[in-house]
Formats: sequence, C-alpha cells, structure tokens
Amino acid sequence: MDKRSEVNQADAWERSYWSWEVLFAVAYVATALLVFANDGSTTAKIVAEAAMGAIAVGYLAAGRRVVHGDDNETARRIAAGALIALTATAILATTVASFVLFLACPLLFMLLDLRPAIVATTLLILLEPVSAVLSGGWNRELLSILLPMTAILIVFSVLAGKVTSDVLQQSHARAELIRELESSQAEVARLSREAGTAAERERLAREIHDTLAQGFTSIITLTQAIESELDTDLSTVRRHLALAGRTARENLAEARAMVAALAPSDLATGSLPEAVQRQADRLAEETGIPVECEVDDALPSLSTAVEVVLLRAAQEALSNVRKHSGATLVRVRLSAVDGAIRLCVADNGCGFTPDADGTGFGLRGMRSRAEQVGGALKVRTGANGGAELELEVPA
Repeated sequence: MDKRSEVNQADAWERSYWSWEVLFAVAYVATALLVFANDGSTTAKIVAEAAMGAIAVGYLAAGRRVVHGDDNETARRIAAGALIALTATAILATTVASFVLFLACPLLFMLLDLRPAIVATTLLILLEPVSAVLSGGWNRELLSILLPMTAILIVFSVLAGKVTSDVLQQSHARAELIRELESSQAEVARLSREAGTAAERERLAREIHDTLAQGFTSIITLTQAIESELDTDLSTVRRHLALAGRTARENLAEARAMVAALAPSDLATGSLPEAVQRQADRLAEETGIPVECEVDDALPSLSTAVEVVLLRAAQEALSNVRKHSGATLVRVRLSAVDGAIRLCVADNGCGFTPDADGTGFGLRGMRSRAEQVGGALKVRTGANGGAELELEVPA
C-alpha cells in the first residue's frame, strides 16, 4: 500500500492518539512520584516502581505497535496479560500505585474486546481496596473512602471503556471503507483507461478510414487511369499525375495532423464551406462526374467538433459515390435549418440498399460521429433514384 493510502487510513482517532500518550505519560510520572514519596517500605516501593517501569518500557518497545496496527490476536492477548500482571503487582505492592490504573485501563480497552476488557479493568480496580486491606487491615479509615470510590471507578471505567471501544470500532470500520473506496477508485480508473483506449482506437479507425484510406483509394484510381492513358493521352496523364501528387500531399498533411491531434488539415487551412467545396471539386476532377455544391452564405459559427463531423460525413458520402454509385450527377448542399446544420449529399446512381450497405464501417463511423455531437444521420433512396445521405447536427 502506498504512502497516500496509509495517510488516508489514519482517521481522526489515530491522528489524535498523541493525546492518549500524554495521559499515559502524566499518569506514569505522577504515580511514580507518589510511590517514591510514600511512607511505605522500601521493598514495596522498589517492587511497584519496577513493575511500572516494566509497563513503560514494554509500551514503548512493543505496545504502541500492537495498539496501532497489529491485528494478531495472540500478540494483543500477550500484551494485555503482561499489562494486567504488572499493574496488579504494582497495586498489591503499595496502594498508592493504584493511580497507574489511569494508564492501564484505557490500554486494556485498546487491546481487548469490550467484555474481556471490562472484566480485566474491574478486577484491577478491585485490587485497590484489596491492597489497602492487605497493608492496613479492615479497620483502616481509608477503606471507608476507597470502597465507594472503587464502585464509582468501576462504573466510570466501564462507561469510558465502552466509548473508547466504540471509537476504535468506528475507526477500523472507516479504515476498511477507505480501503474499499480506494480499491473501487482504482477499478474505476482502470475501466476508464480501458474505455478511453477503446474510444481512441475507434476514433483513429474512423479518422484513418475517412482520410488516409480514401486518399490512397484516390491515388490507386488515378494510377490505374494513368496506366490506361499513358500511350494515348499525355495531357490527361499529366493532369492525373498532378492530382495524385496533390492527394498524396494532402494525405501526408492529414497524417501529420492526426499525429499532432489537430483539426483536419482542410479545416486548419480554411472554413468548413471551403473544405466541403474542395471535396466536391476533387471528386469532379478525379472521376469527371459533375458535382453541384451549394453552401448557405450565412452559416453560424460552429465548434471544431461539429465541423469535423460534417466534413468527415461529406468525405465519406463522396467516397461512396466514387466507389459504389455509378452516378452521373452529384448534389451537395450545406445549409442552416431551424437551429441545426444540415448536410445533404445526393446522387442519381444505382441507389441504396440498407441490408447491403448498412453494415459498412463508413456508415457506422458517420453515425457514431453524429451521435457524439447530438446529431442524426439518415441514408435513403432518393426520390428520383440514386442514394441520398442527410446529416443534421445542432448548430
């Protein structure tokens, strides 16, 4: 687990644990001073001080680690057993050492489950009047004060221990929730990366299909025309060579724009109407098919994403005309209609068969692009035959 996760799991209780250690230190120092200043026997003082010193050393050496994060139940039970034994030794050696309970009782609730901790702390508190009886007998005046104080301490210890136990349980529950949340966030991040990778692959596939693949198709078509005309019409060969060179340069520009994640090169060097007009002119030059291109003069300003969708749709539609239609006339219209931009490409060719053409990657790509900007694509047979593609996107 990385450092950030460890910091996240350090909840409010763990961050404020230093206040408990202040209590432990004050309780230890105060009890040690009281035992040292007591009028009891030197042997009792030495035993009590040694037991409390062992508690302090044991806590600093291993207790803090066990309390903070060691989930080994055996280690917790061993630490609790040692704490009970040493605390009992100190209290039985001298009653004054009972103040060490302010240190021992909270630690027991941190080490044990609630019920075992209640039993252990109750027994340790009861050792205080027992120690008084052993050292001074039943007639000692202090006993009349110790007995009600012992009862109060037991009740207070149980209540305080219950609060401490609840805080610890909530702390562990929050830490577990944080771990689950971090695990969920990692899974979401992984799925997002995978979805992003898949989307980027699909985008690149559409870009390559709509630009480079069509450009190479044009070059192949021009090359075939050059081969058939090489011995008969040199002027036409030169014109086709010029077109092939221009198409290759445009393909290269598209490839560079794609690598640099820029807008299509046609849009980078001009407006959308100009780019659509260039696509229409290119089809006419390459195939000799007359292309009528009409663009509204007052098109609204469009986002780059919408312009890319419209341009790619025009490219794909004209490419389909070139490859499939056998048309002798093509009409392209780009217009603003009721708050939307509509692109219509129609031809008088062999028509459109949905079952045959609907599964093509080009049409799927156009529909996907249109949906990304809230638009819709329709492909149908024209009123006078041929095919008609209509794309409408929000302005």
